[in-house]
Amino acid sequence: MPGPNKDITGDETSRGGADAPIQGAHGLRPSRATHREERLMRVRLRNIRWEAEGINSYVLEPMAGERLPAFTAGAHIDLQLAKGLARSYSLVNDPAIRGYYEIAVHHAIDGRGGSRHIHENWRVGEILEISDPKNNFPLEESAEHTVLIAGGIGVTPMLPMIARLEQLGRTWELHYVAATPDRAAYVDRIEEYPQVEIAYDGIPGGQRLDLKKICDRAPANAHLYCCGPTGMLDAFVAINASRPKGHAHIEYFSAETELAIDGGYSLELAKSGKTIVVEEGETMLDALLTAGVDIGFACAEGVCGTCQVKVLDGVPDHRDHFLTEDEKAANTSIMVCCSGSKSPVLVLDV
Repeated sequence: MPGPNKDITGDETSRGGADAPIQGAHGLRPSRATHREERLMRVRLRNIRWEAEGINSYVLEPMAGERLPAFTAGAHIDLQLAKGLARSYSLVNDPAIRGYYEIAVHHAIDGRGGSRHIHENWRVGEILEISDPKNNFPLEESAEHTVLIAGGIGVTPMLPMIARLEQLGRTWELHYVAATPDRAAYVDRIEEYPQVEIAYDGIPGGQRLDLKKICDRAPANAHLYCCGPTGMLDAFVAINASRPKGHAHIEYFSAETELAIDGGYSLELAKSGKTIVVEEGETMLDALLTAGVDIGFACAEGVCGTCQVKVLDGVPDHRDHFLTEDEKAANTSIMVCCSGSKSPVLVLDV
């Protein structure tokens, strides 16, 4: 399920399962390759299964004679859906299972095309291209206790976390809210655990998760993870603002990003020598793509980190949910899909 993810008391990152990217960050992060630099591998779609209303799971297996790279709990893969269309989705299966990858996709009717493409076009047996697993939402395996909070499709990255925590013998709890039972995916995999709370807030007499109560009663040294809609994440951030740095983590599966479309500035590309004018009404990414610059991107909302570019000079207008506040203040990189420029000229390492 990919969207962004961030450590709200320190570093940040992202991912999603509807029509979103993926982002997550907690402490040290691996270097992030751009779309044009990363290795792609071919896999075969082995199985499609209905998980809940509007949500299907997809099992991807390696080609004959090949092995899938290992992954850690919280990881995601990027899917190459069509020319110019890439999306990120959380891996759902137990990381100890090496024979396949499983993802879940929510059919977002009002989304940007990724989930619709998958639901309407994918067929069992077809060959797909995916990236190696990436993890911007890593599980802190040494935590004495882990609190998992999920809204809707946000449950997907929690499933491999549960599997790993069970293997490690760590204590954990999951609080999962969905609109109705028909729209709650993977309940059959988690309802057997006594430390799982499932709430339905879209039915008569239904209940909402008491987010503040859940977080306040968590031990001071616990690690808390939240993935769900923006409102839930905003509340989670506010409630846990005083927790120790690096102990509260979030991951968006989509973001309400205000794109920079002011224009009126130029991009100088150090490697190619090009100068590109960004006109009013277009994003930096639009201008780069129109000029034929090969920029990798997936979410177009500033949450997945795929389009990160190094800034050599100038002052970016950061609009993303991926970079930490310290990284934004340093002005050494920019997410070109959503951000702009506060200076007349921005020099990029492209």
